[in-house]
Amino acid sequence: MKKIIALATIAILLFSCKTTSVTSTKLDRTSQVEIKGNWVISAVTFGGSEYFKVNSFQIADSQCLVGSTWKFISNNNKGEMTLTKTDCPTFSSPITWFVNQEGQFVLKILDAGVKAKAVREGYVLRIANQTTTSFQLVENINVGGKQTEIVYQFEKNN
Repeated sequence: MKKIIALATIAILLFSCKTTSVTSTKLDRTSQVEIKGNWVISAVTFGGSEYFKVNSFQIADSQCLVGSTWKFISNNNKGEMTLTKTDCPTFSSPITWFVNQEGQFVLKILDAGVKAKAVREGYVLRIANQTTTSFQLVENINVGGKQTEIVYQFEKNN
């Protein structure tokens, strides 16, 4: 009897200590519908300093994303991003994305022909200052032991 009680207690503790994941939270459908459409990154800024380089999304220097085009489809959470800035690597990729109710924008950059469920890595950014014609994605990075924000400014591209 003591063994059963001990096992039940351990099982309860294990299940009650389960961590929550940003990918298992409920979606913010209103934010997602407002993001639907074609967008351009008009600026990339850093909190506190412009003196360091950041390799955004492990693709290119953050300034190479200025002018990049992004397509977001809200009904299936898919889309595409394309970098075409001169003197920067050319890059185009399908993406999957969603916004959870905590205001976090979850992004996966996919290789051609690879399904999203096969991709285990992605990016979690905070969505800010969202309107019908613009929004910001804010990424927190560690620079020299200090948390710094990178702000990607998106503008609607009709």
